[in-house]
Amino acid sequence: MYKHRLQFRVEKMCDVLKVSSSGYYKWLKYRDKPSARELKRRRLMKRIRYFFYHFKRRAGSPTITEALRQEGRRVSSRTVSRLMNEMGLKSITVRKYKATTNSNHSLPVFDNVLDRQFKVLAPNKVWVTDITYIGTGEGWLYLASVMDLFSRKIVGWSVGSRMTRELVIDALDQAFERRNPAPGLIHHSDRGSQYASEEYRARLVDYGMIGSMSRKGNCYDNACIESFHSTLKKELVYQTKFRTRKQAEKELYVYIEFDYNRLRFHSTLGYKTAHQFELNYFKMVAS
Repeated sequence: MYKHRLQFRVEKMCDVLKVSSSGYYKWLKYRDKPSARELKRRRLMKRIRYFFYHFKRRAGSPTITEALRQEGRRVSSRTVSRLMNEMGLKSITVRKYKATTNSNHSLPVFDNVLDRQFKVLAPNKVWVTDITYIGTGEGWLYLASVMDLFSRKIVGWSVGSRMTRELVIDALDQAFERRNPAPGLIHHSDRGSQYASEEYRARLVDYGMIGSMSRKGNCYDNACIESFHSTLKKELVYQTKFRTRKQAEKELYVYIEFDYNRLRFHSTLGYKTAHQFELNYFKMVAS
């Protein structure tokens, strides 16, 4: 009796709402089961979350979109951005930092041979270098970096408690030992006294490198290496409280050698890592 009354009420309700009773019962049957579209959406969100943490919370929607596309998914950056917002996934924010080198000196300087020609066709043709600083509980730690402009790979780096010419020479020596470039490589830096020193200039001569320096007060002439240091600050330094210089050095090693060179996608390289971009070049040359 109760069943018949319930059925009668359902039919009356369907008449009022102008829907079929069969449609209502079908909806009732499947209302708690997610649709195929919803399941697809959940799978996409799961992969977005995976890549967000794979890139250590440093990647935004364009990079994650490209990672999804590389595994065969057809998805727009707008969709990824919307889903990241829904999940509360926000990439690390950007901060500005100050330059460190001092160009107010009477030492000789090189002409701007590079002249902002940042598009390089092969490895070990152009290196760019610069110094930045990292705060620790023991005081400043200075980092000198050498980048291969072809792949944006950091090929040499050195840290120290003082911003000396020995610091930049150590970074250059490491890069040379690792890469052993042929003579004629263009070496570009700003006009800092460390790079203009007699010892550093002599090292460039020993290595057969062509010196090049930015114009005075023009940071854009060395934009690529400054961009790396800005990224380093944004993705590591501003997110970490270093108790000691030794701790900072260890974390810089992981970030530079693995996260930046081998994990991070670079939009200028077609969303390849620096390491993969060089491997692709050498495969192409060998074929």
